Amino acid sequence: MAKFLYTAKSYDGKTKGGEIVAKTEQSAVAQIKAEGFLVTSIQESKDQEKGIKTKMNFNLFSVPLKEKMIFARNLAVMVESGLSIGKALDNLSVQVQNKTFKGILAKMYKDIQAGKSLSESMAEHPNAFDDLFVNMVRVGEIGGNLEEVLTIVAIQLEKESALRSKVKGAMMYPAVIVVAMSGVGVLMLTYILPKITGVFADMDVELPASTQFIVDASDLLRNNLVAIAIAVVVGGIFLKIFLGTVPGKKTLSFLVLNAPITKNIVIKVNCARFSRIYSSLLKSGVSVLDALDIISNTLSNYEYKSVLAKASEDIQKGVSLSSIINSNKKIFPPLVGQMAEVGEETGKSESMFLKLAEFYEEEVNQITKNLSSVIEPVLMVVMGSAVGFFAVAMLQPMYGLMENIN
Repeated sequence: MAKFLYTAKSYDGKTKGGEIVAKTEQSAVAQIKAEGFLVTSIQESKDQEKGIKTKMNFNLFSVPLKEKMIFARNLAVMVESGLSIGKALDNLSVQVQNKTFKGILAKMYKDIQAGKSLSESMAEHPNAFDDLFVNMVRVGEIGGNLEEVLTIVAIQLEKESALRSKVKGAMMYPAVIVVAMSGVGVLMLTYILPKITGVFADMDVELPASTQFIVDASDLLRNNLVAIAIAVVVGGIFLKIFLGTVPGKKTLSFLVLNAPITKNIVIKVNCARFSRIYSSLLKSGVSVLDALDIISNTLSNYEYKSVLAKASEDIQKGVSLSSIINSNKKIFPPLVGQMAEVGEETGKSESMFLKLAEFYEEEVNQITKNLSSVIEPVLMVVMGSAVGFFAVAMLQPMYGLMENIN
């Protein structure tokens, strides 16, 4: 199998370009023609470094998604207006607020002036531009429709930002409650409870098991507060490092895909992201194989990443994408496979997956709206149980003492 760079036009004048994997140039042309496009130029990709790249990026400092979204939208407008890439980058570097991004754009301007393409200069800054962004821009440069591709990228980033905001907003309430509960618990055990336990010591009575448990927990926390704080910090760092490894990603993916509260939202968020990114890549002119490679490096859940990475290999063997999706019912609902099959049969995969993305984005919107109302009663039960246990444990010795007096 070889890779070919191509540009093509449809009968209604729409252009696209990118890379395609095929045995021969003739089979590549036939494959593009089957999609309703006539090839205007095609050549084998000899230099793999200039082809579409997929890699994993581990970044300490990333540019905010909102900054990249505004950048893509403004750059599309400037390019469409006839402004050169270099001049557009120079203007945008003055406008952006983020200092890291400002420096990156200034460096990109110098790279453009030195003769590099926009995608090549973007690829030098993986902390700002991921594989999805770089590869779509590269296809736009090859196909001669950079402003159209940048608009697609901007829309993609806007939807991504909205999706993240909804999920973060839904999780903010339970997170605040849990942190507040933990803080109150530590305060009670370290400062308030010792004053009460002094009364128990004066009583010289045998404490019930529940009361003794709280007293022991208070003593442990007060006597080892610094050590426990250090252990928590070290544990947090270790957990962060562990979740960055393959076993950690597998573990986290398994947990969130099997936990009753998170399972539904994780599946729908990933299906929404997969569908929109896949649709955007196809619309930009990226081949199916390259699109799946890019998406497998874009999605964060390990289960989806591994399935889509393997899907690229299976498709080269003649397996359809709909069959692959249908064989992974644990992470893809039946609707995804059905829409993929319709898209393959009609040759409208781009529009089918766009509709699918809109459907799951709306589903996520509804779930996040109702999530707080579902979690709130659970948190109230947990808080009530904790307060009730503490109250009973503190009052039980007093009632026992009163009974002895009587």
